[in-house]
Amino acid sequence: MQAQEAWAPVRQGSVSELVMRRILDVIASEHLHPGDRLPPERELAAKLGVGRPSLREALGALKAQGRVDVRHGSGVFVADPEPTRKLRAALYGEDIAIEELYDMREVLEVPAAAWAASYRDPARLEAVSAAHESLAAASSEAEVDWRRLQELDAAFHLRIVEAAGNRFLAQTQGVLQEILSRGIETTLRMPGRLEKSRVEHRRILDAILAGDPAAAKRAVRAHIRGARKAALQRLHEEPTDGNESGQAS
Repeated sequence: MQAQEAWAPVRQGSVSELVMRRILDVIASEHLHPGDRLPPERELAAKLGVGRPSLREALGALKAQGRVDVRHGSGVFVADPEPTRKLRAALYGEDIAIEELYDMREVLEVPAAAWAASYRDPARLEAVSAAHESLAAASSEAEVDWRRLQELDAAFHLRIVEAAGNRFLAQTQGVLQEILSRGIETTLRMPGRLEKSRVEHRRILDAILAGDPAAAKRAVRAHIRGARKAALQRLHEEPTDGNESGQAS
């Protein structure tokens, strides 16, 4: 859906309810993520063909629902859905072992890769390809920015889960990646892991774009198990202060 079409004017019914529905539709269709900013209020009202009072009423209702975050002086941003916030709060309060985290990655990401290969949504596959391109470029730089690489790696895997077409699955994956990133440094810094991970990521992408669910599952499973082995090795070599989490890839 093109941006201009997405923000088409609302026509009939309760204006504030229609505006709310249109905003949520655009968030979904444009694959906007928590933290993404919506157009400025004046521009948004013009795009939707409504007055600013009606827009403010709709935004107020969405804020009350926890769907947007209205920051005075900064703008309106997509917020985490309530189930995601509750899941994050619940998991952050648990002492979760690294084995459990990587088990959960397999549970989420292996079928998600197969679904992405079968679902074949063009826009979402394009997002997966773009995330892979950014990750591959960053991993090939002469001076690697490891923190940025860690973020790009997480983004690549999240785009795959989003391409599966299940929003709750994507929300859960996002929280899982957050928990992983709170632990030890990325395992990509371990000797040989960066090169191996680059090859594994390419296999995953190729299988998904080829529409081969079985190959996508095999590629993701092998990748996660390699990352798990590297994370456990790093923890063994460099014990942390009771935090047993390890980063992906």
